[in-house]
Amino acid sequence: MRRPSIRSGAFVLATLFSLAVILQQLGPRPDPAWAASTPPPTPVPPNGSPSPFPTALTTPRPSLTPPPLGAPSAILEDLGTGQVLFAKAPDGRRPIASLTKVMTALVVLSRTKPGDTVVVDGTAASQSGSVLGLRVGERITVRELLFGLLVQSSNDAAVALAEHVGRTVPGFVAMMNRQAARMKLSHSRFTGPSGLDNGGVSSARDLATVARAAYQSTLFEQIVRTRFHDVPAPSAPPRHIQNRNVLLWLYPGAIGVKTGFTTPAGHCLIAAADRGGTRLVAVVLGATGPEDGGVFNDGAALLNYGFAAFAERTLIHVGDPVGPVTVEGMAVPVVAGATLLRLVRNDQAEKTTISFSPDRSLRLPITAGDRVGRVVVEVAGRRAGVVPAIASATVTGSPPQPPPPDPSRPATPLERGLRALSVLIQAVLGPFL
Repeated sequence: MRRPSIRSGAFVLATLFSLAVILQQLGPRPDPAWAASTPPPTPVPPNGSPSPFPTALTTPRPSLTPPPLGAPSAILEDLGTGQVLFAKAPDGRRPIASLTKVMTALVVLSRTKPGDTVVVDGTAASQSGSVLGLRVGERITVRELLFGLLVQSSNDAAVALAEHVGRTVPGFVAMMNRQAARMKLSHSRFTGPSGLDNGGVSSARDLATVARAAYQSTLFEQIVRTRFHDVPAPSAPPRHIQNRNVLLWLYPGAIGVKTGFTTPAGHCLIAAADRGGTRLVAVVLGATGPEDGGVFNDGAALLNYGFAAFAERTLIHVGDPVGPVTVEGMAVPVVAGATLLRLVRNDQAEKTTISFSPDRSLRLPITAGDRVGRVVVEVAGRRAGVVPAIASATVTGSPPQPPPPDPSRPATPLERGLRALSVLIQAVLGPFL
């Protein structure tokens, strides 16, 4: 039998390689924009100015120790409950640049529908800075403007939405401040819908509260995790916009939310991430430097700390006994009325204390299920949460009285002695009593 030559074998391999290349070219290819591990410098409409983005994060190794931060103000919270995991000057009032737009979106979402049509006027179309390039008379939906507002951070979209909802920009700003008052944001005051004017102020703690409220909207959550979006334009190609939040590319589990920068505010960031169902939000304000890489590093370091150092634990279960309470001489059994789940730092898991505080105005009868006080749960000396305390049984009245003595029962020796003593006392002392 003739053995194949090396030359013919090489020819076969080359043929197979060429065929594989051809099939690869003919087959489906991934979108290079989504396949990229770092954000590309996509031009920003309408004039094509490039958006410089960091391409890597520099963070300390995650540990039980909070990371050092370059920014002067920051907070890390549980996105669902608002539990604070870390804070650095969280209540300092600072200019917040385009983070203002998160409150703008919250007010818009609560007062209009995504499908409503907005007619752009001259005020909106004349905005500067980051803009979509809206035109006077253009008709565009609230939904598309929200993408421009939150993904591209477009100032013309902010004004167009403000005028649509509040009729005027000052009218909308008044709505923003009323919303802040309802949410008890004591360190916040808004002066415009975009943050470009630098007149408004807020704090890291207040902005975390705003972000948590905004995440109640599924549309908000969808928008702030979007990397790219095409906003329709009248008689022109769609406006291709790109998210300014590079954590959507660089941080595993990132789900939003917003960046901001002006010279007075410095670099600002609200960042959220979800890992294994644990959802955290970090706010970083006032980071400085020629680029915004520092603020993303701070945000990523905070999220790393939260995911590495904390785990969700059940601190008390519904129905757990917390002790009886005595009401009008009767013992009322008491249990926890709810389950309390909290993120607990891994080195503090065994430092949980539970205390029951009964209400002062308790009166009988008490029915099973009635609230009788509250249960305070602390971890390492800090309050982790409060749940209601409820009665686990019905208690209707005072304890039963002993039955009267039976006259037919023979007296005991002690009773006979006491009767004799009573007769003697009456005989001797009777005249003097």
